[in-house]
Amino acid sequence: MSFTTAERRAWLSEQDCDLDTFRALVERTTDLADHPHAVSVERGVPIYDSDTLRAAAATPEGRRAAGAELIGALTDGPGVVVLRRAFPDAGIVDRATAAFDALIDAQRASGAVAGDHFAAPGANDRVWNALEKTALHAPEVFADYYANDIVALVSAAWLGPGYQITSQINVVNPGGTAQNVHRDYHLGFLSNEVAAAYPAHVHRLSPVLTLQGAVAHCDMPVESGPTMYLPYSQAYEPGYLAWRLPRFQEYFETAHVQLALAKGDAVFFNPALFHAAGTNRSAGIRRMANLLQISSAFGRAMESVDREAMVNAVYPVLRRRRAEGADAAWLDTVIAACAEGYPFPTNLDADPPVEGLAPPSQADLVRRALAEDRSPESLRDALRAGAERRKS
Repeated sequence: MSFTTAERRAWLSEQDCDLDTFRALVERTTDLADHPHAVSVERGVPIYDSDTLRAAAATPEGRRAAGAELIGALTDGPGVVVLRRAFPDAGIVDRATAAFDALIDAQRASGAVAGDHFAAPGANDRVWNALEKTALHAPEVFADYYANDIVALVSAAWLGPGYQITSQINVVNPGGTAQNVHRDYHLGFLSNEVAAAYPAHVHRLSPVLTLQGAVAHCDMPVESGPTMYLPYSQAYEPGYLAWRLPRFQEYFETAHVQLALAKGDAVFFNPALFHAAGTNRSAGIRRMANLLQISSAFGRAMESVDREAMVNAVYPVLRRRRAEGADAAWLDTVIAACAEGYPFPTNLDADPPVEGLAPPSQADLVRRALAEDRSPESLRDALRAGAERRKS
């Protein structure tokens, strides 16, 4: 199939994914002079001393200048920055680690096995919604930990005010294997077919809706498998379609970088950066990181709408019209107007991904009910069960 110039500007496809173009983009050198607040560059990644950055951001003007530099690094630069001693008080980190371990122990005792988006279930110790669970389990620890000014500096720089933090604890035990290379939430959680249905400008927008970060809760030498990154890969426009392609995955395996971290260090990166947790080849290091996913305040609608009630009211009409011969396009258009088409946010303990990287949305449940000609009562029960699973 050939595309017009206008279509190429508006839409992306796997046919746009050219490895030579990608390599030309990512195979470049990072110049320390482009990152004046950084103290060094390691394997293409700017390294910041957090105390130096704090001092530079002590005034409103200095904070804007530091924020502008971080924005540049995450947008047009390598897409990833390391902040040494982001948590300078080891006691705060250790108290948080103890709280996280208690959550892991409780999860194990319950018999629950947390799934992982990009690794086999049970391979790692993962705690979903660790933010809320920590706040409820150890509120004083939570307050001391999330009072961190470096997390706030980077979050506000990338997302502006009103950002929302979520977190997951991830422990990769000795012998734990690497994740698959991927891009992250939002478009990174969709299949290539679904991602390609979003226009190119949405591919450009998705990375600025979230910020990815990780706080090291132990020393992480390279043999323990800290995250693998491919600097500059966030700038590749069709990357949400490229990362699943074998030739790009093979290139990532040969070209990625890893950086050792110390307890209390933090890493922040553009969610479009090609990345993956590494294999823990150490003999005895439980590699614990608090994975931060920080979201824009703007990722929500203007009005509160009870879509479950709407679907229950409209479904009998959809079912009758389908029996009368309404085609799939007509049905899908009405479903899009009343049902929630996106499965997030959700409670990933109760509502884990089953087929792919995301659980079914309301719209998926409606389409399935129509395809199976289920009764309104059956769909009502399925919607209510889905809503209960999404509760934290």
